[in-house]
Amino acid sequence: MKAVFTRPQSLTETPMHYCPGCTHGVAHRLVAEVLDELGIRGRTIGVASVGCSVFAYNYFNVDFQQAAHGRAPAVATGIKRVLPDRVVFTYQGDGDLAAIGTAEIVHAANRGEQITVIFINNAVYGMTGGQMAPTTLPGMRTTTTPFGRDVRVAGHPLHVAEMLATLKGVAYLARVALCGVAHITRAKRAIRKAFQAQLDGKGFSLVEVLSTCPVTWGLSPIEAVRWLEANMLPAYPLGEFVTSEGKERL
Repeated sequence: MKAVFTRPQSLTETPMHYCPGCTHGVAHRLVAEVLDELGIRGRTIGVASVGCSVFAYNYFNVDFQQAAHGRAPAVATGIKRVLPDRVVFTYQGDGDLAAIGTAEIVHAANRGEQITVIFINNAVYGMTGGQMAPTTLPGMRTTTTPFGRDVRVAGHPLHVAEMLATLKGVAYLARVALCGVAHITRAKRAIRKAFQAQLDGKGFSLVEVLSTCPVTWGLSPIEAVRWLEANMLPAYPLGEFVTSEGKERL
């Protein structure tokens, strides 16, 4: 009998412990499938950040290094420069990348470092209690904004993809979402193109992945997906922002 669905070799056999409905597991699988299909598992090095995404090193069957708060792009830069034949990627949440590590991601992108970044945006600090993140939407309630984010006090949500798209060192940049089969399929295409950009030596690549955080949102897994569709998709437009080959359909 022909197997039509198997576990990617780039994932370990370790059962994932993420909260019910969290889409980290989906994102992990998409990255692992791409590593398998590109045949680069044996020469890939991942860099984990802080927050829920730090546990990535438990699940990816590749070499991994953990970086301190927000420093994953800097660590990835060092690894790639010392070992230019390796494929290097970071896996970061919005708290790590868009708050603590803003400087690191901006300058790594601006320098055109030959690394790939998987950026998980769930609009909240997931691991540390659900505080407001730079990506929290206006009016969105968190543990530190119990009356909703007030842009007059906290400013507006940070649009990372749009910001980095202005930098000349960026070779590939896209925003995707993990809600429904069609969006997940497009997400995998974007992740594959981001890694391919690194393999082709074109420069920095990043995929922003709109994700769910049911526990801190106070919603069931199904409600969280619907909330993402209703609130995050209008606020964070999907698509390719930078591609050296011209925009293609994801």
